[in-house]
Amino acid sequence: MDFTAVRALKYPNFRLYFSGQAISLIGTWMQRMAVSWLVFRLTHSELMLGVVVFAGQIPIMLLSPYGGALTDRHSRYKTLLFTQIASMIQAGVLAAVVLTGHHNITIIIILSVVLGIINAFDTPARQSLMINLVEDKKDLPNAIALNSSMVTLARLLGPVAAGFILSSFGEGICFLVNFLSFVAVIASLLLMKIPPVPKIINKQDIWQGLSEGYTYLQQHTGIRSVILLMACTSFFVMPYSTLLPVFATNIFHGNVTTFSWLNAVSGLGALGGAIYMATLKPGNSLLKVIAYCSAQFAIGLILFSLTGLFPLALCFIMAAEFGMLSQIAASNTYIQTHVDENMRGRVISYYVMAFQGMAPIGSLLIGFLAHYFGASTIVCAEGIAGVIAVVCFIPYLKKAGTGDLSDLRKRVLTSNIKS
Repeated sequence: MDFTAVRALKYPNFRLYFSGQAISLIGTWMQRMAVSWLVFRLTHSELMLGVVVFAGQIPIMLLSPYGGALTDRHSRYKTLLFTQIASMIQAGVLAAVVLTGHHNITIIIILSVVLGIINAFDTPARQSLMINLVEDKKDLPNAIALNSSMVTLARLLGPVAAGFILSSFGEGICFLVNFLSFVAVIASLLLMKIPPVPKIINKQDIWQGLSEGYTYLQQHTGIRSVILLMACTSFFVMPYSTLLPVFATNIFHGNVTTFSWLNAVSGLGALGGAIYMATLKPGNSLLKVIAYCSAQFAIGLILFSLTGLFPLALCFIMAAEFGMLSQIAASNTYIQTHVDENMRGRVISYYVMAFQGMAPIGSLLIGFLAHYFGASTIVCAEGIAGVIAVVCFIPYLKKAGTGDLSDLRKRVLTSNIKS
């Protein structure tokens, strides 16, 4: 049996991280699905769906650069442990208010904002910690790909479990399961043995550090282009998922089971993309993968919005999610393998801001427009905007690829001279 596709699992710390996150993320996806269904059940409003997503993700856009700069100055491990405990508390409070019947849309929005603030610090710390979990840095791309596979497997299993629990027990039990799932990831973090990383004492103001991160991006065409394309995709295309409850009930005339199918098949497509990235050979151009998969995501979404047949819609949304996950994983891998170590947290924070920070603004806009023009029309427009974004960025990605080759030649020449 060929174990090269899972070679990063040979490292004990990464195995602990992988297993703990796998359990916890199933609960996370259950909570995400249950929140969307609860909001639509309470309000029957596309606009309110957008408002809740906006409330939960706008803190990421505003605070992620600060969180990334903080990560570069302090322990990534301790930051992640703290944010996971805080996320567990948030899930517990949400479960308590729903199970006791004291919930309303205002409370849901407030708790969504709290989770968004936590995630603004959690995501840069989690992404930056990845390099400390594998001893051989050549295995970092495989670790990132396996992490993406684990996330998407949870995205597949979470909605299936949530669909059963929602139809049988209600949203509160989904939130309770998510609360309990954090025990796994916190335990895995406590069991890790990460050697202390020597920190350079940095008395520099955090906001000055953020400015340096911005200057660094201006000097690196490849990383900058990847982050900007991700920002466009996140703003224009990814918010389509906000409207899945509307598609399930108003367009396909279904119920929570239909909603569960849409989410589960989306997860299956994303899992396919993650497996593709995990088995991708090192010689492949990540920039080409990013361009092709971004286009597949957008075109798949256009076809999904235009069909009225549920089985065809499932096929199209699967293809779209395959492209989306591949774009995300390839972008993350490209950035992680090209950024300088001392700038890692700050650059990743800008990536997080592009990936998760632009989505809330897009979700609010999509919810507002869908309220007046209909979900199908707006999702089709999202796909068209995604295609236009890819076409606009192709010249910059080509230029970045040429620049990477030039840098490689310079490194080879320099090493030859030194030797």
